[in-house]
Amino acid sequence: MGNKKIKRDLGGMIYSTDSGFDFNDDKVEATTLPPQQQKLMIRLETKQRGGKKATLIKGFVETAEDMETLSKKIKNHCGTGGSVTEGEILIQGDQVQKVKSFLQGLGYKTNNI
Repeated sequence: MGNKKIKRDLGGMIYSTDSGFDFNDDKVEATTLPPQQQKLMIRLETKQRGGKKATLIKGFVETAEDMETLSKKIKNHCGTGGSVTEGEILIQGDQVQKVKSFLQGLGYKTNNI
């Protein structure tokens, strides 16, 4: 048997000079802000998509499951597919106006990029 090393994910932490520092593995769960307190950025994107257009929505301050729920509502409203990745919602096609009006109807503040 070989020498097995146990690797521990420190979330990017390597060393701390703070003598009172207590490393805590607990991840802080994001909370969902009300729609009126969020300002979302909506833009049309074609880069690295083989020339296909996609509407990108970012700036959310929500839990992962709340974002997934909102994504489903947006996709249903637009009648198209999409995905949620890294705090962003991606909707297939040029859906900027539909997404903007839908989110404003829910109380979100939006800004086109």
